[in-house]
Amino acid sequence: MIILPAIDIKNGQCVRLVKGDFSTTHKVATNAVETAMSFKKSGAEFIHMVDLDGALEGKQVNRDFFINVASATGLPVEVGGGIRDIRTIEDYLSNGISRVILGSVALKNPQFVKESVAKYGEKIAVGIDAKNGFVSTDGWLKTSNIDFIEFAMVMESIGVSVIIFTDIGRDGTLTSPNFEQLNEINNAVSCNIIASGGIKDISHIKELNKNGLYGAICGKSIYEGTLNLEEAIIAGAYGIRP
Repeated sequence: MIILPAIDIKNGQCVRLVKGDFSTTHKVATNAVETAMSFKKSGAEFIHMVDLDGALEGKQVNRDFFINVASATGLPVEVGGGIRDIRTIEDYLSNGISRVILGSVALKNPQFVKESVAKYGEKIAVGIDAKNGFVSTDGWLKTSNIDFIEFAMVMESIGVSVIIFTDIGRDGTLTSPNFEQLNEINNAVSCNIIASGGIKDISHIKELNKNGLYGAICGKSIYEGTLNLEEAIIAGAYGIRP
């Protein structure tokens, strides 16, 4: 299982939120590149980054931060937030980003996802952010009536190979991942599932690994010191890795 340390950018700063609530925004690091380099030193193989402003505005806002991190570290970087058109996808992928995450647009325009996957394959991931089991959009401000499993199966059917699943109610809480929903989605589709939200410590990493998850995104746990990144990477390496 691959461990993806997270760097979320808002107003040019590295921040974390609780349950996606922008009123809880707090700064967790000074410099994105320095933070990513520290992750690399700990053995990180992939960096997860989110443009929080972009998620709200539906366009690229903090573009250069992501490209700079990819360039400086030489690590694969995946980016989500505000990616709504093929021009943005092409811009990121042609400037060193390894994978882009389609969120709100995937629910609103599945045909666009299908076309993107046909062109870029595994470089396209879909983020399924759920609240009480229903898919949320627009920076998690709106909740649809679409069940997360139903949506995952649609994404699988159009060729998506990587899904990032976040239980919004757990995100930034350090309580626990939603193992039940993660296992449900992992068993429902053949896509590689990356877990996000609620991870606190090494016991959670080991449990996710035991359950056959492809990856785990860790943010607040690393910044708060409840999870040692190097230890998590070692623990993740002992599982099934598609």
